[in-house]
Amino acid sequence: MSELDALYRRALAGEALSFHDGLRLWHDAPLAELMAVADARRRQLHPDNTVTWQIDRNVNITNVCISGCKFCSFHCRLADHDRAYITSMEEYRSKIREMLALGGEQLLLQGGLHPKLDLTWYEELFAQLKSEFPNVKLHALGPPEIAHIARISGFTADADGYRAVLERLMRAGLDSLPGAGAEILDNDIRRRISPGKCSADTWLEVMRVAHRLGLYTSATMMYGHVEAPEHRILHLLKLRDLQSLRPEGTPGFMAFIAWPYQGRGTRLEQEEGLSGGSDTAEFLRMIALSRLMLHNIPNIQASWLTTGLAAGQMALHGGANDMGSIMIEENVVSATDFSGRTTIDAARMQEAIRAAGFRPALRNQRYERL
Repeated sequence: MSELDALYRRALAGEALSFHDGLRLWHDAPLAELMAVADARRRQLHPDNTVTWQIDRNVNITNVCISGCKFCSFHCRLADHDRAYITSMEEYRSKIREMLALGGEQLLLQGGLHPKLDLTWYEELFAQLKSEFPNVKLHALGPPEIAHIARISGFTADADGYRAVLERLMRAGLDSLPGAGAEILDNDIRRRISPGKCSADTWLEVMRVAHRLGLYTSATMMYGHVEAPEHRILHLLKLRDLQSLRPEGTPGFMAFIAWPYQGRGTRLEQEEGLSGGSDTAEFLRMIALSRLMLHNIPNIQASWLTTGLAAGQMALHGGANDMGSIMIEENVVSATDFSGRTTIDAARMQEAIRAAGFRPALRNQRYERL
């Protein structure tokens, strides 16, 4: 038996693969073999030939952000009065009603690190949204925003401070916490591409606290910029190790979502010549490796937004079991010079899943089928 065959067998047995195992698979496993093994592992965990998908709406709370991410053309400074905005309650009402009419039930609320929006402001926003739309789920913020809110609201920058912020947000209406702002969980990489955003250690600490509170969360990776394959594998291992620490009976990370950096028109392209793009083979290798390395995270999403539906369909045969949301609204990727489609409708999503050979199943953020 070859070394790769032994690795495949261990992965199919659900073993925790090592950093060196991951590197070997990344560099040496033929893509077709890697996808076949990841597909077999996926079918062990999800044997009914169903692919899940979701209807939600991504609403940006504000475009003001001080994180200075060089890959983002959406954000602006507070001083940029012509572009700066905070979404009004009337705008929320209109957006939510449109989402409900389309069959959605969840808001993905993200905004960035606004220097003046503190914990009380977010509590009031969440409470108002829940009072008017009690059945709408709030999948909101992310670890960088939680750490930022804690800092500007006078809480300690540690587990106690993050717990206090999360508990108050949960009482106000927070239902689940996205894995936003992970990028690559390496402090040197983060200082280079997002100098004002929280460290990798803080991102992981906020998620550790969220898991102890029983929050449903997700994990993400934006790859294809200044990192190396080694950084990607270490990122996966950090997520896997954190997932293994979640208290018994709590969900922790429900899903992992990876997407390639799209940087045309961004500072990162201007300063370092890195425009990114969607290399389909690299994306498929990333999805397959994620399925095999993240043995304790149940759902792997085929993020079609920056790769296209065709690549997402292929990923369903290489480890992914979910196609994510139809994206009723999307602003951040659209703010770059990306020329692809950033939203689709429910019929197109189901058609794509069926065309790939699977049965579509609408789900919620908890991956409960509706």
